[in-house]
Amino acid sequence: MWKGLAVVTNSESPIVVVLSESMEPAFQRGDLLLLSMFSNPVRVGDICVFKIDGKVIPIVHRVLEVHDNNTDGKQYLLTKGDNNPVDDRGLYNRGQMWVSDKEVVGRVSMYMPYIGMVTIILNDYPQLKVVLLAVMGIFVLITKEE
Repeated sequence: MWKGLAVVTNSESPIVVVLSESMEPAFQRGDLLLLSMFSNPVRVGDICVFKIDGKVIPIVHRVLEVHDNNTDGKQYLLTKGDNNPVDDRGLYNRGQMWVSDKEVVGRVSMYMPYIGMVTIILNDYPQLKVVLLAVMGIFVLITKEE
């Protein structure tokens, strides 16, 4: 199902969960975002998910500026979280001033409020995963098929 959704949305990561408050009030922590990456270029005001080289967690922020480089055909973006006081240059790698279009995973096309809180809770409390798996295992063992 994941691969099918990736093909339909043209995004390597079609679903992400908002992990911080940096995009409030547009998105809350725990909102589930559906991403797409179609051929039309990114525009100012688009909300993109991008992944900086060497960093594990992708970032969900709004595009403030777009620069199209005519020599190499690339697009360079400056981003900022709606709830942050300054742009994201402090989040980029040292010396990096822009996000390349190659670092963009997708653009937000839809969202579902708070659906991703389950993921956040399971990551914040890893012992809860063990309890949940144990309960599911017990349920499988005691349920009879007829």
